[in-house]
Amino acid sequence: MSGTHFKYLRTHYLPHKHKIKSKPTINMECRRFEITLVSASDLEDVRKLFKMKVHARVSVGSNPNTEKRTPTDKHGEINPAWNFSMKFTISESMIHYPNDMLVIKLYCKRKLGDRYIGEMHMSMKELYEYSYANGGSAIMTCPVLKGSAQSQGILRFSYRFGEKVTIDKLVLAESVAGWSMC
Repeated sequence: MSGTHFKYLRTHYLPHKHKIKSKPTINMECRRFEITLVSASDLEDVRKLFKMKVHARVSVGSNPNTEKRTPTDKHGEINPAWNFSMKFTISESMIHYPNDMLVIKLYCKRKLGDRYIGEMHMSMKELYEYSYANGGSAIMTCPVLKGSAQSQGILRFSYRFGEKVTIDKLVLAESVAGWSMC
């Protein structure tokens, strides 16, 4: 492209100096939520012929994109142990309303697709209120449910809530892609 042609394009078609409008800041109150899945015991043996290899999938709130997963325990079978920590960033509103849930689903790894073992779910509000008296952290032992009936087994986990912080939602979206939600 010749220099004159480029100069013509620059002066006639390319935008001149414009003031860039700053985006409005939307502040949001959030907290860090850390959960450590310790172990499960006496789970239903959903794999009769081979060893059970169990992993857990953890999600917070109604957003399915928050799901995180533990490594698969290949040795514990019906008594898996993970001692695996996960971190989430949650909005402050999640601890004030009973609709946002912590969901932990247990699966047995198989080549033909994972087999569902059971799950535990509890409201984030309940978890926060229970841990508040202990400085924001607690250790829980909960039954593993399958459908509406209680399944065989229990799940142990510890968790902790961080301090409330206010962040710019735009900054969060641009700089914290590895966090789960806020």
